[in-house]
Amino acid sequence: QVQLVESGGGLVQPGGSLRLSCAVSGSIFSMNAMGWYRQAPGNQRELVAAITRDGSVNYADSVKGRFTISGDSAKNTVYLQMNSLKPEDTAVYFCNARFRILQQEYERWGQGTQVTVSS
Repeated sequence: QVQLVESGGGLVQPGGSLRLSCAVSGSIFSMNAMGWYRQAPGNQRELVAAITRDGSVNYADSVKGRFTISGDSAKNTVYLQMNSLKPEDTAVYFCNARFRILQQEYERWGQGTQVTVSS
């Protein structure tokens, strides 16, 4: 069973920083991509940042230059470093993984971690 466990959310002032972590447990035969999504009240869940199997990354325009996605294979963990946070970044942040076991593609979500940016 593959499980994604998120941590690192919290309350910060505008301009502050947070680092979110997503630890992946279970047997992953082939990880295709991992990403961070967020959902604010009344909004759709949107892609924030993603990293693919070959190491390519992409970001939402709203976070480019401020957020960085990275991975630590030794710890089976993906991170989202968030700098220069704005109130508009307030949302529940979800980790997402797309992977294959044998010939079948799977998708899993973390439970979400709250990020609140407020003065």
